[in-house]
Amino acid sequence: MTTLISLARALAAARGTAQPTCTVRHAHISPRPLVFIPLALAGEANAPLAAMVGDNPGAPALLVVPEPRDRDQRFAFAAELAAAILPYISSYFADEESVGGREPGTRYADAPQFLVPNPAGIAFTRLLGRSTRFRRTEGPYPVAESVPVLGRWLTFFTDRAEHPASSLMLAVTDALATHWATGQSPVEDLNLGALLGWIDPPPGMSGPQAAAAAEDPLRCPPAGPATDPTFDNEILEQRIIAVRTARFTGDGRAYDRAKAALTDALATQLRPTWSLMWRAVDLLRGLPEGAHVRARWDADKAAFTGHARHLRDGGPPQPRRDGAVAAARRLANLERVQEMVAAQRAFDDPLVMAEHRMTGEAFAGRVVAAEPDRVDVTGRRRVLRPRITVETGDEVPAGEGSTLTSPARPNQKARVIAVTAAGTGARIVLELQGGMGRSLTPEPGSVPAEGESVCYAAFTDAYQPSPAFPEPEDTPWTHGGPPPPYVPSDEDHREDWS
Repeated sequence: MTTLISLARALAAARGTAQPTCTVRHAHISPRPLVFIPLALAGEANAPLAAMVGDNPGAPALLVVPEPRDRDQRFAFAAELAAAILPYISSYFADEESVGGREPGTRYADAPQFLVPNPAGIAFTRLLGRSTRFRRTEGPYPVAESVPVLGRWLTFFTDRAEHPASSLMLAVTDALATHWATGQSPVEDLNLGALLGWIDPPPGMSGPQAAAAAEDPLRCPPAGPATDPTFDNEILEQRIIAVRTARFTGDGRAYDRAKAALTDALATQLRPTWSLMWRAVDLLRGLPEGAHVRARWDADKAAFTGHARHLRDGGPPQPRRDGAVAAARRLANLERVQEMVAAQRAFDDPLVMAEHRMTGEAFAGRVVAAEPDRVDVTGRRRVLRPRITVETGDEVPAGEGSTLTSPARPNQKARVIAVTAAGTGARIVLELQGGMGRSLTPEPGSVPAEGESVCYAAFTDAYQPSPAFPEPEDTPWTHGGPPPPYVPSDEDHREDWS
């Protein structure tokens, strides 16, 4: 936790309301997201109990598993879930757009977005995808044709949820906590109702009062996948026993009544969270979108397009586990993208940049002198190399010869020529390169003018090439050797739900 976040939490506790930690929204929010709220049966490994799903706030679909311990009913639930999710995904296949760059082509013009209440919802979805994507539609233990397709899509979305630049699947508590600081602990921020209580308390209530009210499971049931233990013991257990008894006795009318009672009871646990989810969506939409969010969403659209075409072309499902080379590539890519996204957030948001200024990774100041028309004649040809002098009270992050980047002019590099003390701060002479046009006269506005406020950072969001890795077939024996190709078998049905 950074110093500024700690300060924001202290202010939130003192003022009784959450404090903004960002001035812009750093995640894409779809005009038509799919909200997915799963519930799991306590004491069972990822056994689905119910789910509320849909892209229309006024028309959620409620799916219930009357007997969660029954394998056939679990996969019947998966088939019902596929009927709710796959048409939503396929609705994005209709429109395509052209893509330029080094490899021109086409991609889908937009992509679906999954929203779950919390990180535990992503974990549930990941396990659900893992337990369904290898299922066979023929032979022993067959399932509906839509079930393995659903499993492969759920695996794709949960894999993208680990990608720092992706907004294809978001845990709403994480998205909210990124943009607001509350007066409670990060663990308490995982309670969606309590978190929203701090950010947007009802009229006449403070943040702590609203959060305390949201922690009452009778007024605001848990957002899942775990259910309230009191509800489990006093209501759910009796409803499931009634369903089981009617099923074993063969009393169809009693079974229908028991199932309806179970469905009504589970609806009371899901509807409050459904309302909270759409309330959170409205709050996030109220923030202006950061400048780099659109480019990151374009990358999401490309990933979505690639997976859709992989399925269309009959590609194999995702492996149960990555091979050594694939795992190394994935880890290196996640680390590289994490650094890129951190830099982009700072460039888009002065509040985030302020954290880097406090840690000495960036500085802000005022231009006190400028030579916009300076030309360097020491080389083989004349080149435009303006210089500016900046006074700052911040700690200067780099010494002479270092290269800095400005959020206002990201395509322009600034080389530190000299750093001298100036009162309680410092005076930095910077030589500028790039982003000024092709002539020896800079384009208007491309060089900071005297009196202009500027900010420079020692980090950049520029593309960093991935390290070289061997091909999977060249995996050394020390790392297990080349991974065997996936071959469908009757053993696929043994994949566990946990």
